[in-house]
Amino acid sequence: MKLISSPTTPFGRKVRVVLLEKKIPFELVIDIPWNQDTQVGSFNPLGKVPVLELKDGETVFDSRVIVEYLENVSPVSQLIPTEPTPRMRIRKIEALADGITDAAALIFLESKRPQEQQNQDWMLRQQSKIFKGLEALSESLGGSHLFNEPKLSLADIAAGCCLGYLDFRFPDIKWREAHANLAVFYGKISERPSFKETVPVV
Repeated sequence: MKLISSPTTPFGRKVRVVLLEKKIPFELVIDIPWNQDTQVGSFNPLGKVPVLELKDGETVFDSRVIVEYLENVSPVSQLIPTEPTPRMRIRKIEALADGITDAAALIFLESKRPQEQQNQDWMLRQQSKIFKGLEALSESLGGSHLFNEPKLSLADIAAGCCLGYLDFRFPDIKWREAHANLAVFYGKISERPSFKETVPVV
């Protein structure tokens, strides 16, 4: 099993953390879609990472599809509840965390364009999604240390990767000051070996 990803993508990190938590052996293949020599398009027609290549050569893309597959192929460290309502709640938090991450990634990409070409109003709309999303994430966590306390879940992994991405790309966003419970949560989850091993690097 191979995981094709870049060193900085938060969605690739989410999949790597799931693989490590579920103790599924894999080979990490670094490929940056923005580079001229990228081969990502031959694995995913959308040209995005992460992509999981199975032993038979079939490829699986989109992090949510990949983690759903991994959850079903390994019984180790169940990360998604099987009952409909708890499952929905965990997947909803994953979608929320992914949405915050998406908005942040879009701002990052827009900021790489020449300043005179950047759409400031559009960037502010994305920024609003980040702040409102963080408020909702904080409210969902409440006074708990994990979103599905006492058990680690996919919600925790997605939220941890989201907050890690904000730290990595947008250190000026003072989310810890606004949401003390998320700061405590992130401090604890960052101590897990799976998170330590997957810290994004340029």
